[in-house]
Amino acid sequence: MGTTIAAISEWMQRLAPLELSEDWDNTGLLLGDPAAPAMRVMTCLTLTADVVDEALAEGAHLVITHHPLPFRPLNRLTTETTTGRLLWRLAKSGIAVYSAHTAWDSAAGGVNDQLASLLGLAGVEPLVASPSSTQKGLGAGRIGSLSRPQSMPAVAETLAGQLSACRPRGVDSGRLAVRVAIACGSGASLLPAALEHRCDLFLTGEATFHQCLEGREAGISLLLIGHFASERFAMEHLAQRLAADFSELTCWASQAETDPVKNLA
Repeated sequence: MGTTIAAISEWMQRLAPLELSEDWDNTGLLLGDPAAPAMRVMTCLTLTADVVDEALAEGAHLVITHHPLPFRPLNRLTTETTTGRLLWRLAKSGIAVYSAHTAWDSAAGGVNDQLASLLGLAGVEPLVASPSSTQKGLGAGRIGSLSRPQSMPAVAETLAGQLSACRPRGVDSGRLAVRVAIACGSGASLLPAALEHRCDLFLTGEATFHQCLEGREAGISLLLIGHFASERFAMEHLAQRLAADFSELTCWASQAETDPVKNLA
């Protein structure tokens, strides 16, 4: 029978324990038959029409998406909504959906750990420790120290050289950074924790105007590299890791997926 959806789901749960998920999140196997075989697995950041088209065209059996679909409870599943249309197409073709989302953000070797590694941070630990994890040293976000003081433009240049989708912008306090906080995606809600840890720079995907003002008034730099750029690369790495651990599988990161936010000038 080969590898099953359940076997891959169990592997994902060892990689990114679901106990690390935020209370508001929807993680785990969200669509599909756990007993069904899965020999073709695609990863993506977000399930969109283009990504679903690719999954169908390439004969995927399982899509591991970072952002959950569905995210909120559904009262009905019809093609009258975007979520309903996408799930209906996947279900009709027998394609399962798994999401680890905030569990993968916070896991050892997960998204935030990978961002810390790209910056070469030392002494990395959670920005907010997990109250439920049985493993020590895990939680939301990361904090660590650069090997030498750097300006925010220098840190931005480092990331732009490693993440093709990176579009850095932000709030520059003007002071050199040593202590860095990280929270991928829309992670600026963790800004108070970064301030509590006396960080010089807070790296995230996106922040609101008022969060940027809060950072400026507090004297911390905010480096915003784009939601897509801060997380998509980790789904590419996930496909590679799956292929290494399951040699019988065909694994790939979606080739159709692109950042919906474009530079216009």
